[in-house]
Amino acid sequence: MRLILLGPPGAGKGTQAQRLVRGHGIVQLSTGEMLRAAAAAGTPVGLRAKAIMDRGELVPDDIMVEVISDRLDRPDCANGFVLDGFPRTIAQAEALTGLLQRKGIALDAVIELVVDEDALLARINRRIAETGGARADDNAEVLKKRLAVYRAQTAPVADYYRQRGMLRTVDGMQEIPAVSGEIDSILAKGTEPARQSAGG
Repeated sequence: MRLILLGPPGAGKGTQAQRLVRGHGIVQLSTGEMLRAAAAAGTPVGLRAKAIMDRGELVPDDIMVEVISDRLDRPDCANGFVLDGFPRTIAQAEALTGLLQRKGIALDAVIELVVDEDALLARINRRIAETGGARADDNAEVLKKRLAVYRAQTAPVADYYRQRGMLRTVDGMQEIPAVSGEIDSILAKGTEPARQSAGG
């Protein structure tokens, strides 16, 4: 089972990725974890990535794709994986498509967790109020900025996969078990074209 999870900050991608890992015996591939592991292992591409990260710079797409390529060759990926946090841009999506084609790996699904941004911000503000956070405005502002970056850079990635008939959407505002149930239902249908419901 080979999946990509898309969705804005706070949509619950990490939570759902963990449930998929436990339920299907696959591995979660997060960009941060892969970069740290490659750097720690001292692989040639890992050392290049570490030097860039040590300078406080963003790791370029070509190096990131090399890191992912190395990671996919590890035995624990044989049963499948869920990519969380990559691709973030159209260029990364295209590079990933090329990589998977070269390896003969087919994705089973690209799942986007769709959320209401206003409800997401309200949820964050409620959480801050309940925990007595002193910097409520800062946290809401940080989330607003992250959502704006997501809309500009990553939201088009969903269209990239939609045009290829691979995208499936799930309402991420539901309770966690309901979101998990929808994802499981999508995976049970495999790669058959899913008829989009009237509600999206």
